[in-house]
Amino acid sequence: NSDYSNRAIDTAVTLGKKFESNLVGSHVYAAQMHDYRFKQMEYTLPDEYLEETELDRQRKIHDSLITMGLELISDSYLDHMKKQCEEAHLDFESKMMDGKHHVEIIKDIQESQYDLTILGVMGIGRVRDSQIGSVCERVTRTVNKDVLVIKQLPEADDQPVRDTILVGVDGSPQSFGALMTAIDLAEKFGKKVEAISVYDPYLHYSVFNGVVNVLTEKAAKVFRFEEQNQLHEEIIDTGLAQIYQSHLEVANQIADERGVEIKRTLLDGKCFQKVLDHARKLNPWMLVIGRIGVHSDKSEPGLGSNAENLLRSCPCDILLTTRLHYPELDVKAEESIRWTPEAEERMNRVPRMVQGIARTAIYRLAVEQGHSVITSDLLDDAMERYMPK
Repeated sequence: NSDYSNRAIDTAVTLGKKFESNLVGSHVYAAQMHDYRFKQMEYTLPDEYLEETELDRQRKIHDSLITMGLELISDSYLDHMKKQCEEAHLDFESKMMDGKHHVEIIKDIQESQYDLTILGVMGIGRVRDSQIGSVCERVTRTVNKDVLVIKQLPEADDQPVRDTILVGVDGSPQSFGALMTAIDLAEKFGKKVEAISVYDPYLHYSVFNGVVNVLTEKAAKVFRFEEQNQLHEEIIDTGLAQIYQSHLEVANQIADERGVEIKRTLLDGKCFQKVLDHARKLNPWMLVIGRIGVHSDKSEPGLGSNAENLLRSCPCDILLTTRLHYPELDVKAEESIRWTPEAEERMNRVPRMVQGIARTAIYRLAVEQGHSVITSDLLDDAMERYMPK
């Protein structure tokens, strides 16, 4: 019954009408906690209530009132959503659970086959400096499902219409899956789509500048530091930008296949900060991103660092998706292109943290040039394009 929760209901009904969905309203009340607290405070009761027969009677009365009262309140909360669903001709199911709020919600999501969970970023306990409520944070981090977090409250009628869905693209199947979901939503709601991609050269500069301060003169000569530093800057200045631009070009091809025109934005800097700055400037209808990105450990549950930072700070509603999409170009390359042993050996010398990005760039270059086998010559071509000096 908080402001964000009520807007979550409105959003659920709006989505439900567009996608002909079944809706489930869930409310958790804490009768067990209230019972525990009552028992803790029994020693403060007046003496006439501490006689055992009377105390037993008071306990039963309290248990009955708390359980019945909280159920009635819960039913009232859910009745609000039920009426909206009836007016929209949507099937509705209500769920009331007793226990710790986030624990019961997580349990229900994991046991059910929901396509989407919608919840407010904060509840009735929010205070001035709150960014995200504890229930929202714990649920969103824990469940490996699609979650839409409501962060904007209803605006005044004179506010400009928010007509753009912003989607983060980093070349991962998760980001292309987020793009597909953004396109689905845009088609249903008549919105525009903007794909944003961010590469970060400055981290590498910081690392190199940090190393130069600790290398001895002998070590600097052995590692040919100046030469390596110059090469590294050239790789970053040209290669990273081109690779991330290629992610946007692939995103554009995906959109073209769906008959949708998208805007593409390439920025340099810290990923979450640049997306956040752009979202504040753009004021989009929604931000759609994968729960994890290209640099995440796929076996690790939870959220990627960029997703987590944006969940806290992004001013608009944010949809965290689990959908995977493998662009036809990349699938075709993986399935139809082979590597010579010499090329594979050279590729194995690439640092592990950037091997995935490098392979994708080389595959796309091979498809562009019509090759079915990646050779050392093609790697030289890739070097010339992404590291021209």
